[in-house]
Amino acid sequence: MLDLILCVDDDPITLMLCKKVIGKSSFSNEIITAKNGEEAIHFFDNIKQNSSENETPNIPQLILLDLNMPIMGGWEFLDCFSTETYAEFNSVKVVILSSTIDPEDLNNAKKYPVVIDFLPKPVTTTMLEYLAEKIK
Repeated sequence: MLDLILCVDDDPITLMLCKKVIGKSSFSNEIITAKNGEEAIHFFDNIKQNSSENETPNIPQLILLDLNMPIMGGWEFLDCFSTETYAEFNSVKVVILSSTIDPEDLNNAKKYPVVIDFLPKPVTTTMLEYLAEKIK
């Protein structure tokens, strides 16, 4: 079981479903959400600003990331998150969750070392079981 997952998606129904499925499957102790990549980047900025030397910040082990979002989409988030600025979070794994079937998106995802998989929406218990084995 993971301690913390960050779900990044602009659709409130997708976020609610994600929380429900993850909660029922006991895949993670805590699920936090962001409505777009910019909110997710701000989340990591806050961790950097608030982490003290005595306290280990609660960093998500996994990000479930949508691609098409307003303000900052998934690709822009990955471009930003993959920079030296966020190198301290390079142990965080990213799973792209998308309704796209564009082979170009699949190829693009391979450019990011943090991306461990590209899966179709919605999150299912079978998908979480698969990810649990993959993350071990």
